[in-house]
Amino acid sequence: MTKLRINGEVHDADVPEDMPLLWVLRDVVRLTGTKFGCGIGQCGACTVHIGGKPARSCLLPVGSIGEREITTIEGVGATPVGARVQQAWLGIEVIQCGYCQSGQIMSAAALLAATPNPDDSDIDAAMAGNICRCGTYLRIRDAIKRAAASS
Repeated sequence: MTKLRINGEVHDADVPEDMPLLWVLRDVVRLTGTKFGCGIGQCGACTVHIGGKPARSCLLPVGSIGEREITTIEGVGATPVGARVQQAWLGIEVIQCGYCQSGQIMSAAALLAATPNPDDSDIDAAMAGNICRCGTYLRIRDAIKRAAASS
């Protein structure tokens, strides 16, 4: 039995230690906001925070997490930075199809937690692993800047 701290709550998961965290979140804990995109850590749709750092949950074996806190899109709005990012996303209407947006928001929140006033190169570096097939990159950048300015 694996104990996981997800969004401030403890969850017991009777799963193999090599099971990717993504499937534990979606299929066992039933938190479906984290999306499956590519399965190889290239698209960013499955991004969550592990101990405050962004991580691709499709590649991360659940047994490697230990005691670190997991934050998903369902819980990031409870943090000051996450709430600002979500408000900026809504204010600028970033979302088009929406599939990638949970991963985009998680990466943006991690960026702003580490770098409260990022410049364009900081944003580019932090968001480089998140693919948006609809091409909302300019709105994403604007939302990140708006969230940073609202701190």
